[in-house]
Amino acid sequence: MKPIHKLIEGSQRFKSKEFKKNKRVFKRLATEGQEPKILFIGCSDSRVVPNLITDTGPGDLFVVRNIGNFVAPYKPDEDFHSTAAAIEYAVNVLEVEDIIVCAHSNCGAIAALYYDPKKFEKKEIPHVKRWLDLGQDARDFVEQWGGTMSEEEKLGMTEEISVLFQLENLMTYPTIEQRVNEGKLSLHAWHYDIKSGEIATYDEEIEDFVVLNG
Repeated sequence: MKPIHKLIEGSQRFKSKEFKKNKRVFKRLATEGQEPKILFIGCSDSRVVPNLITDTGPGDLFVVRNIGNFVAPYKPDEDFHSTAAAIEYAVNVLEVEDIIVCAHSNCGAIAALYYDPKKFEKKEIPHVKRWLDLGQDARDFVEQWGGTMSEEEKLGMTEEISVLFQLENLMTYPTIEQRVNEGKLSLHAWHYDIKSGEIATYDEEIEDFVVLNG
C-alpha cells in the first residue's frame, strides 16, 4: 500500500469514528473559532506529535513546527517569515498565555550541526543550510564547555541548550518582551525523549532540566 493510500484510509476512519465521537467539539470550534492559550513550537520530526505527547485535543494548542524547533530573532522587515508570522499571530491576536519551545532526543537538525560540511555539498538544500545557523550558538557553547563528553552526551546537551537560545530569540519580539514583563506571558523550554516518553522542562532556579511527567 502506498503511503498516501494509508492516509486516505485513515481520514475515512477519522470521519466515521473520531469525528463522530467529538462532533460537538468540532461544531463548536467551527462556529465559535479557536481560542488556544498555548503556542507550541516544535520540530517537524515525524516522531514528535504535539497533541499526542501532551494528550491534548482540537483547539487546545496553536502549533508551529519547523526543522530543529528554531526561532529566528525578530526582524522588522516585510520579507516572508513563516515562523515569525505564526508567533506574531499567536501573541498579538490569540493572546496566548504560554509559549513552549520543545526540543527532542535524536534530533537530526542538532546532529547536522556537527556534520562535516562536505556531507551537504551535493544536496540542493540552501534554505536548510541557512536555517541551521540558528543552532550554531548552542553547538559553540557545548563545544566550549562540553569537555570530555561523549558524542551522544554532546548531542543531548546541545538539544537542551538550543532551546534556551530559542527562548532568548523569542524575547527579541517586542510584544513578547512586553507581555512577559507584565506577567501576561510565560516561556517554557521543554525536551522530549522519544525512547522513554519523558518530557523535561528547564528550571531556572537550579539552572537545569527536570522531568515534568515522571
